[in-house]
Amino acid sequence: MDAEDQVKKYFDWIDYMVFAIMLIVSALVGVYFAFFAKIKQNTTSEYLMGGKTMGIFPISMSLIASYISGISLLGIPAEMYTYGTQFWMTLVSEVFVAIIMGYAILPVFYQLKITSTYEYLNLRFSNTVRMLGTIMFLAKMLLYIPIVIYVPALAFSQVTGINLHLVTPVVCIVCIFYTTLGGLKAVVWTDTIQTAVMFGALVITVVVGTVRVGGVKEVWKRNSEGGRIEFFEMDLDPTIRHSFWTVTIGNFFYWLASCSINQAMVQRCLAMPTLASARITIGILVVGLWVLVSMCCYMGLVIYAYYQKCDPVTRGWIDKSDQLLPYFIMDTLGDIPGLPGMFVSGVFSAALSSMSTGLNSMTGVIFEDLIKPRLKRPLTEAQASFLMKMIVATIGVICVGLVFVVEKLGTLIQAAGSIGAITAGPLLGVFCLGMFFPGATPEGALVGGLLSGAFITWISVGSQTDIAHGIIRFPQKSVSVEGCSADWVADYLSITLSSDSPKKVPEAAFFLYRISYMYYTPLGTIGAIAIGLVVSYLTGYNKGKKLDKDVFSPVVQRLLRAQPPLDAGVDSILTTHMLTELTGPL
Repeated sequence: MDAEDQVKKYFDWIDYMVFAIMLIVSALVGVYFAFFAKIKQNTTSEYLMGGKTMGIFPISMSLIASYISGISLLGIPAEMYTYGTQFWMTLVSEVFVAIIMGYAILPVFYQLKITSTYEYLNLRFSNTVRMLGTIMFLAKMLLYIPIVIYVPALAFSQVTGINLHLVTPVVCIVCIFYTTLGGLKAVVWTDTIQTAVMFGALVITVVVGTVRVGGVKEVWKRNSEGGRIEFFEMDLDPTIRHSFWTVTIGNFFYWLASCSINQAMVQRCLAMPTLASARITIGILVVGLWVLVSMCCYMGLVIYAYYQKCDPVTRGWIDKSDQLLPYFIMDTLGDIPGLPGMFVSGVFSAALSSMSTGLNSMTGVIFEDLIKPRLKRPLTEAQASFLMKMIVATIGVICVGLVFVVEKLGTLIQAAGSIGAITAGPLLGVFCLGMFFPGATPEGALVGGLLSGAFITWISVGSQTDIAHGIIRFPQKSVSVEGCSADWVADYLSITLSSDSPKKVPEAAFFLYRISYMYYTPLGTIGAIAIGLVVSYLTGYNKGKKLDKDVFSPVVQRLLRAQPPLDAGVDSILTTHMLTELTGPL
């Protein structure tokens, strides 16, 4: 571990070959579905929904691949290394999200037979609310995809020495190519292949890394000594970055928004022929996430165990904690032919799957919600297919340009969570108003979504700005350099101890900026619902209006049926009288 022995290791020809094979296979899948498949991708149904004939296995793998992006592969190990294991408890809430998604929300989309989730907002509220949802979704994806692109470029740069700004266009060109040509089927099947690569890379890295450290018991022992093992921080303080409450409550709302109303996820579920098969895919998704996220978390513990006595960031071998995993791969496993190439292929696979999912779903939303309703004459299927391919290419180019902003953000996990929450919470609130509150009006949904979105944007931007300026700092777990080169340690201590410059005391950040980013989505959701209900009350609560019962969640429909007759004196918006007013007799 001495500095003199620390020689920078890079890819060799076998690693480049493994990496190239993954990219070529991904591109060939797009070519196959565009030109050689029996059913060509030349209709909107085939291009966006796979003809609703997709199987459970590929859709499940696609959902897993889309959720486990490169952000997870690099960010979660860095999170464990820097802040400890509390983030691991996010898995607790995912089971509850899957149940709610499968039985309370997804049935609504199946009943209405829609392509874009935002069509629902038009059916339930108005075209204006639909536009609000569409714009929020597009804004979220345009902010999220650049982070997804940046992650593999960062890893590739770390293991090859090639500037990440040169790598970025290569990633995007391959992804845009197969997404443009092959539509949803190409995206889903490349996701399936890429999930296998990602899983294989993680398994090999975890096993070999554990052996190099000295076994699972030794890994756990060193992390316990370093204070990394922490699952039940029960403090209710909302400004604590990660406590049991922030990660379980916050992730419940965030994942509910990301899966149950997000076009990128719902589009794949709707590609299944039946609701029952869609529910099975959701169950497989949960199991897959538990396995992959746990592997990523454990990988962080392995890295800390290996560098327990000589922190690579403090030592100066890497610049950011997000580079820990690729650095660890090259430092400890670089002598195994092809393994670094497989690992980077896994990171790229995760990123490509997330990006292709985003491009495909954004294309569907733009076409179905922004272009199609405004056409005076309907396009032919061939014209629509060509237009959607042009949209994919255009969005891809825009996302490449936004990558340069990502470097200025904080850690990957926090940056992604903060940006995603800007729209996730308000959108979830608007959909909840529609599905679970029969009295919610279009005016209520619109005002609730806008004000809630503005509030979360203010907090998120303010928080990220204060983090960038060092005003907000989060307590990190301690690291050691006692095992580094003795000469370097002596120089390091002489510099740090002899510094006479007074340390600047950071100014106190505004309280709302210090709230854990995990709470942004719950705040946005609750804010949108609360404001929406108040405005709905002021605008008539839908009295006298008739609405299709299918726009409500099955849970609400059952509650409405179970209510006693009006003469029983029940004063509730969920009464038989309200049901008759809104939907007619069931």
